[in-house]
Amino acid sequence: MPPAMDLFGLRGRTALVTGASRGIGAAVATGLAAAGADVALVARDTTRLEAVADQVENLGRRALVLTCDVTDLDQIRAAERTTLAEFGAPDILVNNAGGMSHAGPFLDLEPDDWSQVLRLNLESLVWVTHTFGRHLVERGSGSVINVSSIAGVNGIPLLSHYGATKAAVISLTRTLAAEWGPAGVRVNAVAPGWTRTDLTTTFFADPDAAQGLLSAVPAGRLEDPEDMVGTVVYLAGDASRTVTGTVVVADNGTASYVGGPQLLRFLDLGRLPV
Repeated sequence: MPPAMDLFGLRGRTALVTGASRGIGAAVATGLAAAGADVALVARDTTRLEAVADQVENLGRRALVLTCDVTDLDQIRAAERTTLAEFGAPDILVNNAGGMSHAGPFLDLEPDDWSQVLRLNLESLVWVTHTFGRHLVERGSGSVINVSSIAGVNGIPLLSHYGATKAAVISLTRTLAAEWGPAGVRVNAVAPGWTRTDLTTTFFADPDAAQGLLSAVPAGRLEDPEDMVGTVVYLAGDASRTVTGTVVVADNGTASYVGGPQLLRFLDLGRLPV
């Protein structure tokens, strides 16, 4: 058996991370680099990607900046061509890109709210995985890690559209784990809890709302993007070589708390920009 640290080492491997310009994506990208991986960084904001690339390179690893809107299949395919030319097929695929434009009661959400969230959180993940996953299957190895959410595990008021897409990500994760298992490709998901990112700025800006969120977290603390790094590194490497089709709920216990679905009573139940 290899030493414990070797089980978590990623030297000699390459990773591709979507939504890598900020938040969980940026933290995960630098975390994978710290574990030894070269990292292809995918997002729309070139300036922010270059800043993350500098962090990766300061850790002694190679970084590849891929300015790409993952809702555009042509841009995904262009990113594929560049990645194959510069890095070869990735060993690790982290589907992190996602978000929403508005939160609000189900009856107040408009068709555009649903279309935007479905396109960004689900369709983009489908086509990124379809594009890069074929290379993992053809090679016969690799790890796909999909970033879901506790909103895809529990019912959370005001987030029906977001939660539906994140639940679909979990379903797809389990299906691909079964489908690609014989080819040696593992597929898992991570479901973060309430994490301090640009997406949750509106919720945390209101002291009452922030206190309401915190009251539903048994561990008594909110998460930072860096809190997801250990889980992703574990799922990426040999330490989890028998783990596939699993959803790791990394939420400080929020999903297990029966009072959790009531936490948004602290928020204005109107249409919330996020």
